[in-house]
Amino acid sequence: MSLFITFEGPEGSGKTTQIRLLAELLDAEGLAVTTTREPGGTRIGNAVRALLLDPAHTEMSPRSESLLFQAARAQLVDEVIRPALAAGNVVLCDRYADSTLAYQGYGHGQELAPLRQLGAYATGGLLPDLTVYLDIDVQAGLERKRAGAAEEWNRMENKALAFHERVREGYHRLAADEPARWLVVDAGQPVAAIHAAVAARVGALLRATAGKQ
Repeated sequence: MSLFITFEGPEGSGKTTQIRLLAELLDAEGLAVTTTREPGGTRIGNAVRALLLDPAHTEMSPRSESLLFQAARAQLVDEVIRPALAAGNVVLCDRYADSTLAYQGYGHGQELAPLRQLGAYATGGLLPDLTVYLDIDVQAGLERKRAGAAEEWNRMENKALAFHERVREGYHRLAADEPARWLVVDAGQPVAAIHAAVAARVGALLRATAGKQ
C-alpha cells in the first residue's frame, strides 16, 4: 500500500526518532517501508548536502541555497521516492518541500511564489499524503540538539535564533493553510506520547486508503 508521509519541524524536534518508531511499527504490521531524508538520500543528494551544510560556506546566498535544496530534492524524488511508491511502499521522508518554504521562504524572507514553482518542478508535483509537524520551542529545540550533538553544528543549525523563530512561525502558517494534510504535534511531550499521536493518524490514513482500493 503506497503512502507518502513527510516529517517537518524546527531543529531538535525529534523527527529522526519518530520516523524510526513509525517505521518499526509499520514494518511489524507487514508493510514495506522506505525511509529517507532531505537533503540527501542519494549519492548526488549527499554531495549536495555536504555543500549545503558545511559551516565553512558562510558566503552561500539564500537563492543559491534554495536552488541546491531543490536539486537534491529532484534527485531524491526521481531515484528513491517515486520508485518506492510505485512498488507499493510507505515512504517516510525526513523533510521535504515544506522545509524550503519554511527555511528559505519565511526564514530568509524569499518570495514564496517562486519557491513553490521551483518545488513543483523539482518534485514533478508529488505531494505528501500526510505531513507530520513536530512543534517545539526554538530555544528548547536548539538546546536539545546541542546536547545530543556529537560533532560541529552544521551551517543551518548555526543560523541566528531570530532565523529559527521565523522558520517556526512559517511552519505554523503552512500548517494552518492546509490543515487536512498536516498533523501538528507538540514535540515537548514524552517520545511515547508523540509516537502514539502519529501512529493514530497514520493508522486512520492507512484504513482510509485501503477502503478506496
